[in-house]
Amino acid sequence: MLPEQFLQRMERMLGDEYPAFLAACEKDRALALRLNPQKTSPEDFLKKAPFHLRPIPWEPDGFFYDSADSPGRHPYHEAGVYYIQEPSAMAPAVYLNAGPGERVLDLCAAPGGKSTKLAADMKGEGLLVSNEIHPARARILSGNIERMGIRNCIVTNESPRTLAGMWENSFDRILVDAPCSGEGMFRKNEDTCGEWSPEAVAGCALRQLEILSCAASMLRPGGRLVYSTCTFAPEENEGTVSRFLSAHPDFAILPVTKYEGMTSGVPAWTERPADGIENTVRLFPHKICGEGHFLAVLQKRVRGRDFPERFCTLQTQKTLPQGGGGEYAAFAEEYLRVRLPGHFIRFGDQLYLAPQDMPDIRGLKVLRPGLHLGAFKKNRFEPSHALALTLRPEDVRSSHRLDADGPDIRAYLGGQTLQCSGEKGWCLITADGYSIGWGKCAGRTMKNHYPKGLRINYA
Repeated sequence: MLPEQFLQRMERMLGDEYPAFLAACEKDRALALRLNPQKTSPEDFLKKAPFHLRPIPWEPDGFFYDSADSPGRHPYHEAGVYYIQEPSAMAPAVYLNAGPGERVLDLCAAPGGKSTKLAADMKGEGLLVSNEIHPARARILSGNIERMGIRNCIVTNESPRTLAGMWENSFDRILVDAPCSGEGMFRKNEDTCGEWSPEAVAGCALRQLEILSCAASMLRPGGRLVYSTCTFAPEENEGTVSRFLSAHPDFAILPVTKYEGMTSGVPAWTERPADGIENTVRLFPHKICGEGHFLAVLQKRVRGRDFPERFCTLQTQKTLPQGGGGEYAAFAEEYLRVRLPGHFIRFGDQLYLAPQDMPDIRGLKVLRPGLHLGAFKKNRFEPSHALALTLRPEDVRSSHRLDADGPDIRAYLGGQTLQCSGEKGWCLITADGYSIGWGKCAGRTMKNHYPKGLRINYA
């Protein structure tokens, strides 16, 4: 049951369109996935895909799938070939338009759908900081960054205020997918209906303005900021953006191209609309195949001389030699065909490959300071699951291909030992050529190194 006060407000907002909106709320929600370009291309995936796929207009790697499909249970999901994501939620990262070599911040990043899209657009070049203030959600975010094989991302578990105090004028692009009242997800998650109230909407609007102010200080002059919510509430959408622009006159709303079915923000829905508020974007479920969303593309003006960047670099962070240490260097020489670029950092017995433009992370709660390479254990190096997921078969000296629809891949994902023939040592396991984890060949058996916490019982 949708809240009565919510329905009354939506009727005032939509007028003649209100019956169509109500009818859309009764329909089944759209299901979608977004391909990982590090693993595959749309052309190649469509040849293999066991799903019924239709393209999403605003996301070139996005596809709707049918309710009869089960992509979350398929081995391709565990291999990071795609990310299951609500189609409207794909739009904000598209409009941020991140590119290779940039410094990009996803300030409210969990569970990771938008961060993984930003990483795809960056093509492994530059620095992506994915932050989440809630520890449990930050761990989920970190897991998704790992599953998608992303190398150039650090995952932090901090408040926006803490980051703003360290990284002034530092990022080229910032995404603020702000915590909101979630009205646009009522159809997807009915529990949010019981948590809704006008007071909750007002509280979200206050919190959003504070988060935006922190983001503003971290964006370099000339940089782009995308603010988004998954709510219909004008107080959190046109209202929050207008109040932010009133307090930050060095920002302006950029006009953007809207895809079919997307509509403009409405100045009349807030008391003091900012200039250009009609250039914001709204997504309604009765106009597009997706849930409710709002986004605004903002740019920070350059006035006079540009501000100097205050981003601390890795020169203050203790690093290992370029080879990464004796045991890792020996492992890489024996098993890898590729040299991974970056800075090697050791935390205890764990080895990470930090992005080239890594900031000073001392004093921050960091879950993942780059790509986790593995662990040092008694004069040997044991590679991580994250390293496996970022590699391709051509990057290693030994790989073992399993049929994604066959029994062996399910046995592997369940933790069972496989039969094999080949040289002894570490071997990259793949599902139809997509890397999915490590095995260790010993004679005629392949010891299973798929992480115990990720194993799947297909029975």
